[in-house]
Amino acid sequence: MTKTITLPAEFEPEFIAGLKAIFEEKIVFNQVLGLKITSVLPARVTARIDMKPDLVGHYSYNRIHGGVISAGLDAMGGLACMAAIGARHMDEAPEQRLHRFGKLGTIDLRIDYLRPGIGSHFELRAEVMRLGSRVASTRMEFLGPDGKLLSCGSGAYIVS
Repeated sequence: MTKTITLPAEFEPEFIAGLKAIFEEKIVFNQVLGLKITSVLPARVTARIDMKPDLVGHYSYNRIHGGVISAGLDAMGGLACMAAIGARHMDEAPEQRLHRFGKLGTIDLRIDYLRPGIGSHFELRAEVMRLGSRVASTRMEFLGPDGKLLSCGSGAYIVS
């Protein structure tokens, strides 16, 4: 018999504010990247990175550095895991669910660079493909200002 899990339509404002504080403020490297979360839903998370001189990887073309793409997608994979964990444990208080972040860590990360990262800003998206009791698998996307897919990734995260 298969157990069907119904995801909540949305999270409490306290949970979203807590996730934003963790990913935009407490993870200082995300501040360097300029990562700003734009949406946190149980099934998908999105964020934005605005291009700035500190992020240039190729000075002749004003391309974003591949490490920025990789770090941004890794952060988004982690955020997607936290959203999925939060959705799974809606019976807990928001603060208790946020405490689960301490156990999260990247196990594996793969990034495919498909097109040059040129633009004024970039959108990042991520979703959890499978949330197990110990490991979560994610899929991430890095898009240009025109919505074109520039890079994609997949990651595995320890969640317990």
